[in-house]
Amino acid sequence: MSENSDDERLQELREEKMEELRERQQQGGGDADAQREAQERAEAQQEAVLKQHLTDGARQRLNAVEMSKPEFGEKVKQQVAALAQSGRIQGRIDEDQMRDLLKELQPDQQSFDIRRR
Repeated sequence: MSENSDDERLQELREEKMEELRERQQQGGGDADAQREAQERAEAQQEAVLKQHLTDGARQRLNAVEMSKPEFGEKVKQQVAALAQSGRIQGRIDEDQMRDLLKELQPDQQSFDIRRR
């Protein structure tokens, strides 16, 4: 039941956010404060989804990646949130699954063959 109530709460948050955005657009609210507030709400929603679908170990690994490679970490967070919202994540992602996901999403690295003479 906890997952259902969490899902329902996330849906309520999404609907509230969309309603607020619609109201601001009608009021001509394209100001920076409204955009910043909407961005902060979207980030908070993304964090809630990640907390729901990642184990502590997986979150720690993702945070470590984000500290060293912020753009890549953000890309992975968006991907995990998208997978969760589309219902493609069954259960929770543990640290090993996160490691595999990071390897899949990691841009191709050029390898160097160093040969000693």
